[in-house]
Amino acid sequence: AIEAIVAALQVHPQVAGVQGVCGALGLVCSGTDAAGLARKQRAADAGGIELVVAAMQAHPQVVSVQDFGCCALFNVCYGSDAAARARRQRAVIAGATEAAVGAMQAHPGDAAVQRHGQRLRDLLA
Repeated sequence: AIEAIVAALQVHPQVAGVQGVCGALGLVCSGTDAAGLARKQRAADAGGIELVVAAMQAHPQVVSVQDFGCCALFNVCYGSDAAARARRQRAVIAGATEAAVGAMQAHPGDAAVQRHGQRLRDLLA
């Protein structure tokens, strides 16, 4: 599933509806057991972090892309091991912090974007 989600993000970068599959990536990458941690790493290794940031940058006015993007990045980057720290660094380099700030600024009245954007910012700080 991870590879199919990443492929969709790669093939259709300008189609906001397709970029909304960020939410699916976030769901697939939830969990802190060994399988969940492995999925997070697979998503990062497949370029998922950079693709989600790119989707957020390409569709700043689409609430679902911003909300699901923040959630996906949080789930992929969450964890306390060295691999999670490396994923967070990769996200920062890719522009995830700025993407979260941009999402929050573009959608000040959307409680979910505010909550998920702040949660991502806190994780990456």
